[in-house]
Amino acid sequence: MLRPPAPAAIPEPSSPGLPRHIGIIMDGNGRWARRRHLPRVAGHRAGVRAIRPVMQACDRAGVHILTLYAFSTENWSRPRHEVTALMQLFGETIDSEVDELHREGVQIRVVGERERLSDRLRDKVA
Repeated sequence: MLRPPAPAAIPEPSSPGLPRHIGIIMDGNGRWARRRHLPRVAGHRAGVRAIRPVMQACDRAGVHILTLYAFSTENWSRPRHEVTALMQLFGETIDSEVDELHREGVQIRVVGERERLSDRLRDKVA
């Protein structure tokens, strides 16, 4: 399933001064959707679609580690239907993307309070 990267497998950046690791806080998807008069989940789906081009840009630039901060502990207090939609989107994204990402050499590590995830989702990220 999802495997953490081996420390020795992470090369140095290809250009001097280029960060080796970039972190992105995925925030504002709901506001993006609201401005377009769309449901919040449409914003979350748009956020997921934006990940691939960012990953490709990082790869071209020689950035070797990309951290996506996608769900904070505060997000658990959102309306139940929104949390359910986010967890469903996370599971769908894993199902549709993880095999191709692994073929491309991308290693994925999910961190955080896994015990709050459903058994099914926890199994996917084990």
